[in-house]
Amino acid sequence: MTAALVSGLLAGYGIAIPVGAVGTYLVALTARTSLRAGLAAAFGVATADGVYALVAVLGGAAIAGVVAPFAGPLRLVSAAVLIVLAAHGALRAVRSHRTTTVRPVTPLAPGRAYLSLLGITLVNPATVVYFTALVVGDRAGTAGSVPGQTVFVLAAFAASASWQALLAGGGALLGRVLTGRRGRLVTALAASAVITALAVRLVLT
Repeated sequence: MTAALVSGLLAGYGIAIPVGAVGTYLVALTARTSLRAGLAAAFGVATADGVYALVAVLGGAAIAGVVAPFAGPLRLVSAAVLIVLAAHGALRAVRSHRTTTVRPVTPLAPGRAYLSLLGITLVNPATVVYFTALVVGDRAGTAGSVPGQTVFVLAAFAASASWQALLAGGGALLGRVLTGRRGRLVTALAASAVITALAVRLVLT
């Protein structure tokens, strides 16, 4: 149970920490509207991450028996996918650091802010690829208990929600730091480091 909790938290923070387009929009939205709208938007992002974590867990459990004979190679493939995602995130951060585009933000009511950020995050294919590679690789050859899967999903959601809420709570003050060229570079590279650590963990366990 503890392992599932730690894995879920790491997975949630790994996918949530990069301050990309969604994070930048979230901070700007809070700064220009209200903390209430920003928190609603933050939970929209976290909900999408939680949904993808759940889908990945259910998919991983369903095919665990089928992939059991290939558990070793599958862990290596999953680790490779995670490293590619980490490298891709780092490269995007470097490119964004060189050319930053500022986009206008339209004020939204809390309900609309939640749905808007939920939809934006759900259409991001990197999220589901990330969670699927992590869960399938980490649990290849084992069915995984329902309580453990539940803890993983809830931990991933909580980690994502806490980081997004931090961005929303920071508003205009933290927005100048986190959405600046240097801030986006540092947070993206930190997330890439977390994802790489998860990939290494898959290989060593």
